[in-house]
Amino acid sequence: MAAEEMLLLTIILRHDQSRVVGCLQEQLEKQGWLAEFPSSGTETVSWTMAMGLGQIVTLRVPASRLREVNRAIETTAWGAFRTEIYVGYDFLPIALEQRKRAR
Repeated sequence: MAAEEMLLLTIILRHDQSRVVGCLQEQLEKQGWLAEFPSSGTETVSWTMAMGLGQIVTLRVPASRLREVNRAIETTAWGAFRTEIYVGYDFLPIALEQRKRAR
């Protein structure tokens, strides 16, 4: 059986700047944010705090678990964050091969 296709998810978690951080953290704790996110079976590629924006999380996710990750965000992050999610794939091996052929 072939290995399951892996997706890269870039998730932007924009802070609600009308509220102080302590209130946001209390809400996230009450909603089970860190207990549920990132979902089990996913790999955290990066997790960056971008001042003035919020958090940018990149996960490597089996395609079959995409819904699970989405539900974890919907049930635990909403209210504290406005979310944007972008699905992609690892282009680095392709880019390296293209560059190799170009030389």
